[in-house]
Amino acid sequence: MNLVPVSVGDYRRIAERKLPRFLFDYVDGGAYGEVTLARNVADFAGIVPRQRVMRDVSSVETSTRLAGTDCAMPLALAPVGMGGMLARRAEIQAKRAADAAGVPFTLSTVSICSLEEIAAVSDRPFWFQLYMLRDRGVVTEILDRAWAVGVRTLVFTVDLAVVGERYRDIRNGIAGGTGRWGQLRSGPLSYLSHPRWLWDVGVTGKPHTFGNLAAYVPAATNPTQYREWVGRQFDASVTWEDIAWLRQQWKGQLIIKGVLSPEDGIAAARAGADAVIVSNHGGRQLDGVASSISMLPQLREAVPDTVSVLMDGGVRSGLDMFRAVALGADGVMIGRPWAYAVAARGEAGVSAMLTAFAREMSVAMALCGVTSVADISRDLVALEGDNR
Repeated sequence: MNLVPVSVGDYRRIAERKLPRFLFDYVDGGAYGEVTLARNVADFAGIVPRQRVMRDVSSVETSTRLAGTDCAMPLALAPVGMGGMLARRAEIQAKRAADAAGVPFTLSTVSICSLEEIAAVSDRPFWFQLYMLRDRGVVTEILDRAWAVGVRTLVFTVDLAVVGERYRDIRNGIAGGTGRWGQLRSGPLSYLSHPRWLWDVGVTGKPHTFGNLAAYVPAATNPTQYREWVGRQFDASVTWEDIAWLRQQWKGQLIIKGVLSPEDGIAAARAGADAVIVSNHGGRQLDGVASSISMLPQLREAVPDTVSVLMDGGVRSGLDMFRAVALGADGVMIGRPWAYAVAARGEAGVSAMLTAFAREMSVAMALCGVTSVADISRDLVALEGDNR
């Protein structure tokens, strides 16, 4: 019997069946023993909504504004590297779904589809994510390209001075694994065992290049070669002074992604960030660190009110979105959820998932007695152990 997907978990199960093992593990996995990966999700369960009854909730409005962008709900699609390997030109499909839902789509530096391809989808602006590469000339060129196609919100990732140890990727042979088993799990046999993916992505989803980087790595012919180049480009010497330099180059909204301490939040604000994203990179970098949601209140308290605070990591429903806003987030970003959905059902899957998030957010607001995002406050949730 085919599963009718309702939750993110449903889409995950379908994606696991449809994708070659190495690709599913790339999206699904985290660093080391994946403690933080699990913690990101589990810690939401400890945030207890406070139900309120007998309030007029006949008209609930989930719309808000994130980093200068009007949104139908406090949510944006996070950047997902190699997203276009999950379904045919998947970033394009996700952009269409995000446009229809009225939320921002964020394109990754290491996307399969290019800035120019995404800009051609519609006139609705999208966000773009970038790393600080060793070659600052490449950075400025990419920034110019982004601006030229209408990007006005830059999401700059700062928690990748070095790449975390991701055991699943190593086992599968796509991150340093060279054994025969790793080659089998990520090679032709894996493709042939997933014929629908092979046709949809492997045959009709070409080119399999990192569209934003093709001009800088002309000899690369597949995502693995691009990944190796990007890995060499990560600059471990980057400091907040480099972010100040970036602020001078970029005249639009600047969001710093990968902040997990109040001190770094304050430093990001001083460097000129318009917003920060509380994030541990989805548990893919330093395993064992705190969940993003547990650090959110401290970050919100530390940074100036003029700096927006978003969070990502572990958001799996509209109820989680409500919880995050109640703890001080202006909004959330979701990565794995849309990756699972596009792998499972393409654009239609992402659209259905976003519709579910909006509905779940609306229900949570109504049952907690509020009708607008601005009315969601800290007193609408309790932490486990609080007096309720």
